Amino acid sequence: MARPTPELINALRRTAQNLRNGAAYQWGHMGGCNCGNLAQELTKLNKDQIHQYAMQRHGDWNEQAEDYCSTSQMPIDLLINEMLNAGLTLEDLKHLERLDDRQVLARFPIEKRFLKHNIREDVIAYMTAWAELLEEQLLAKITLPTLQEIEFV
Repeated sequence: MARPTPELINALRRTAQNLRNGAAYQWGHMGGCNCGNLAQELTKLNKDQIHQYAMQRHGDWNEQAEDYCSTSQMPIDLLINEMLNAGLTLEDLKHLERLDDRQVLARFPIEKRFLKHNIREDVIAYMTAWAELLEEQLLAKITLPTLQEIEFV
């Protein structure tokens, strides 16, 4: 599961909002699919640039994640590296493209867990639930000093 970072949480929320507001969505387009839309937020590249980078190697996001090399200078690997630096894992990319991470899906009522990976509304719901999950994980790590621990001057 992703490392809960404010950058990633905000990117998931912005991506969901962009999709809600009519951002280009096409599951079969590497820059306009589930991962592609999130990549736009995290890298500030547009969908066509992302698609062009991805087409320099074979495969969809699942295969791109499998073939990722951290020392490669291929544009798609540099793009994926930016996404990983924001808190994602390679497995997250695979799950996002298929909307199938069990921890995210567990946040939905049982009858609503069968999301379709290529339906805009399902992608929005998944990203929103994922952002909420990551935010809860991030907040759980924060501990504030108690009043007794604070030294007053």
